[in-house]
Amino acid sequence: MSPQNPFYRLFETPFEIPPFNLIKNDHYLAAIKQGIIQARIEINEIKKCLDPPSFENTIEALEDSGSLLDKVSKTLFNLNSAETSDDLQKIAQTATPLLTSFNNEITLDKKLFERVKFVYNLNESLAEEERTLLEKTYKSFVRNGAGLDQKSQNRFKEITVALSNLELKFGENVLAETNNYELVLEKEDDLSGLPQDLIDRAKALAIKTQRPKKWIFTLQAPSFIPFMENSDHRGLRQQLFIAHMQKGFKKGENDNRDLVLNIIKLRAEMAEILGYDSYSSYVLEERMAENPKRVKDFLDDLLFKSKKKAIQEVDEVKAYMSTQGIDHELERWDWAYYAEKLRKKKFDFDDELLKPYFKLENVINGVFKTAEKLFRLTFRFNDQIPTYHDEVKAYEVWEDQELKAIFLADYFPRSGKRPGAWMTSYRGQKKINGQRIIPQVSIVCNFAPSTESHPSLLKFDEVKTLFHEFGHALHGMLADTKYESLSGTSVLWDFVELPSQIFENWCYESECLRLFAHHHETKEVIPSEYIDRIKLAATFHEAYAMMRQLSFAILDLSLHNKNYADTENIDSIDRLEKEILGAINLFPDIPDTNFSVQFSHIFSGGYASGYYSYKWAEVLDADAFECFKEKGIFHFKTAQSFKNCILTQGGTQKPMDLYKKFRGAEPTSAALLRRAGLLVSNSN
Repeated sequence: MSPQNPFYRLFETPFEIPPFNLIKNDHYLAAIKQGIIQARIEINEIKKCLDPPSFENTIEALEDSGSLLDKVSKTLFNLNSAETSDDLQKIAQTATPLLTSFNNEITLDKKLFERVKFVYNLNESLAEEERTLLEKTYKSFVRNGAGLDQKSQNRFKEITVALSNLELKFGENVLAETNNYELVLEKEDDLSGLPQDLIDRAKALAIKTQRPKKWIFTLQAPSFIPFMENSDHRGLRQQLFIAHMQKGFKKGENDNRDLVLNIIKLRAEMAEILGYDSYSSYVLEERMAENPKRVKDFLDDLLFKSKKKAIQEVDEVKAYMSTQGIDHELERWDWAYYAEKLRKKKFDFDDELLKPYFKLENVINGVFKTAEKLFRLTFRFNDQIPTYHDEVKAYEVWEDQELKAIFLADYFPRSGKRPGAWMTSYRGQKKINGQRIIPQVSIVCNFAPSTESHPSLLKFDEVKTLFHEFGHALHGMLADTKYESLSGTSVLWDFVELPSQIFENWCYESECLRLFAHHHETKEVIPSEYIDRIKLAATFHEAYAMMRQLSFAILDLSLHNKNYADTENIDSIDRLEKEILGAINLFPDIPDTNFSVQFSHIFSGGYASGYYSYKWAEVLDADAFECFKEKGIFHFKTAQSFKNCILTQGGTQKPMDLYKKFRGAEPTSAALLRRAGLLVSNSN
């Protein structure tokens, strides 16, 4: 082992954060290969143990194995999402099959499985968290082919390695397509309707790329969304929207069409080998929802309760267009533009009016203050903590006198960062000999950066995004479990969005907004009338928004709820998507565009057969927040109950049991429908 490779020793940095400046690209693969060797030795020690299999010498020993491999893998794949390069992508492409093959080696090891199975059948008297770990370990072996015959195991290995490569390639293609497109404008007239800060950023990008007399717009969200909402030029909106919807749907090295079909077919085949009707059946067995029928019924129920209102909302926009003398058909590239104008007219709600109150630094401070009032957390900036980019900020997170976590925050788009927003960790929380090992948690966003003339000002939806990801971060930071694999966000996927989505609710409350929504120039606190407008506008086109999200979930479930024989007959993702969404679409079809080929959540983000979980968790969060509304949004005892019942517990108990400990009963969709303004309209 090379002594220069920082992965081979304890990170000699503040709080053992990865020493990003010392890690070179050639360190990764060497450390992964060494990590596999070390983990293999640890696994062999478990298998060679002469004592009868027990929870301690088998299950806990497995939990503790592979620490080097875990350390290097988390660093590699986190940076491959947040700060990648061509070289790093190639390293990830090489590392992925190595890691998948090694995982197969463990879960398909018959002798190791015999020990796990022996402990599982012992019926030892175990604490609840220990029992949960035992069940999770046993199921992971069974669900990864431990009980298969040799021929089936060999095919299972081939499929999992192929899938890991295809999913990685999918994400790389979407990132490349996003980065490769530019809408270059040369006339000032083409900027009509656009907010000044967007124009300034477009000019700054043009200057940066040595085209000072032009303006450049991209498919990154801080550029794409405000352009679609504000540009007065319909042709340019159409051009940008079609470019957005053609990502991964054009011939060339970044085409995702065949790749998506291969992923669907391989997932269906893997499920069949394991004895499941479909990939959805396989996935949902380990979810709160339990099976595809329950998810379908859940989605159909919400669809029924929102579709009529959504159609009315689309008709309302069409009627508004008529009043403006617009006689062309409402197309997808028109929706955001005219819906935004109608929203401004109905509620006097204008993001450009609100944005001065949402300076990024103030919103960050507001997130911290909210966490302080709820959970007595404080965030101390520490510039001695290493980060992977100069823009990333590092904080110590304290609860009273106890250090709880290290928090890294990365806010702005870069060419090496994938689109969207997410939370991740460089080290999970666990306990060693009773001592709590603090987690290293990160959130990654893509907000518009400051320019020389304008600070970074957020739209209200972006404020919600920051609160959302911070809710995930709280789940990781406040984790207090014995085992890392049950810690923080290591919960069932249809439960993981509860902490993030409930945290969004505070954005709408005046008591919270007044903590941070101060005009960046005058320091004036956001006026009450603006807060009222935010609340009134909250249900604006909520049925349409629900329909849109339901369509994603239905597409996901439909693609993965086919058996292998059915998937073998799939020859066109374009045709298949149209068949699935035909009855749901509220707009005319746009030829030569496709959503599936850029649906990163399900084809590279781990949400396959799980996109419904956003709506599932909304039912939970709407019901849970009503408890805060009843007691007070900063009611300390309620916050402590939510923390102790949900945030600290991770995956140590069944999610519904945890939820009922907090709320006292299972939720219904009533609170969600009330919040969305749909309950009354659908009861007539």
